[in-house]
Amino acid sequence: MSEKTGPLKGMRVIELAHIMAGPVCGLMLADMGADVIKVEKPAGDDSRRFVPPEIEGESAAYMMMNRNKRGISLNLKDPAAVDILRKMLAEADVVIENYRKGTMEKLGLSYEDLARANPRLIYCEISGFGRTGPYAERGGFDLIAQGMSGLMSITGEGPGRPPVKVAAPISDINAGILGAMGVSAAYANMLQTGLGQKVDTSLFEAAITQTYWQSAIAFATGERPEPLGSAHPLNAPYQAFQTNDGWINIGAANQSNWMRFLDVIEAPELDEDPRFSSNAQRARNLPALIEILNTYMVQDTTENWLVRMEAAQLPAGPVNDILQMHNDPQALARDMIVDVDHAVAGKVKTIGHPVKFSRTPAHVADAAPILGQHTRDVLTEMGYNTAQIDALIQSKAIIAS
Repeated sequence: MSEKTGPLKGMRVIELAHIMAGPVCGLMLADMGADVIKVEKPAGDDSRRFVPPEIEGESAAYMMMNRNKRGISLNLKDPAAVDILRKMLAEADVVIENYRKGTMEKLGLSYEDLARANPRLIYCEISGFGRTGPYAERGGFDLIAQGMSGLMSITGEGPGRPPVKVAAPISDINAGILGAMGVSAAYANMLQTGLGQKVDTSLFEAAITQTYWQSAIAFATGERPEPLGSAHPLNAPYQAFQTNDGWINIGAANQSNWMRFLDVIEAPELDEDPRFSSNAQRARNLPALIEILNTYMVQDTTENWLVRMEAAQLPAGPVNDILQMHNDPQALARDMIVDVDHAVAGKVKTIGHPVKFSRTPAHVADAAPILGQHTRDVLTEMGYNTAQIDALIQSKAIIAS
């Protein structure tokens, strides 16, 4: 492993999490310098079997979610493995878990159990619906959270169409980011008070936080917001337009940008149209506005429009596919696409850390571990000798690669 840098250097995190939300929390903390030890069952995190795609037999999905972490494998059905985990947690700063409610309690590893031995421990729980409330016992998935939060009712091309899920697992990813935010805040408090605490967030809450604009509208009007395609519920024009060779996003909602936009498309007559005299009027008359603007936008290429809009200092950008985004010069300049060396797959690409720190930079340097890659190292650090580790491997309490 490379030397840790970042604002959380010195934090020790035990990740008892699988698939996505919990691992996102762990990777955010790991990027910021925490020593994150991922604890996997003998079969490994389920995302190891999310194939295809794979690189040299290794799951691309697993590698994306677990870079910058050390990995060990414990069979928690074996008391010896539970004992190892309990010792790890007694010395840790943070534990992340996203098991079904009651799983940690059955192992004797509830927050109350662990806090007695380690009152500084921050215990981060990420679940489908949170650990309290009428849905606390339910398991949760991104699709379910998106539907129940209202997100799927506002996503798609328009009213009367089938519900559409946001393509990215937004509630999973956002729950992981919220978990990392909560852990960081609790860690700051722990450094002041010496006391840890529980941090509890969920996919459901993470999805609800994506509805700020639409909830504001509903609170104010009592009406249900409906899907608008790429358009904005409060501003216009603020959406994607088709050109003669692709698509372009344009943000021309405020009055100064609207006037610049009219100059670029050479349509001064629209300034005289009372339907479009203000942002509020343009939003009220959005279908008519879009129908008119489309006749202008299809007359030129995306690239030519972008050149003209940049010259006019008008916010605009292409609708990239994922491969185009990977090669975007700004994404590359901001280290959002980076290479890491994997023990089996060799050099692989991953997504960089999205927050830049001037004094303590985050660093994406290490690929995801193969199953049990660091079991020996971690147990050796804990004081186990070679014979003890070999005996644990023999008994199948642990897996070491």
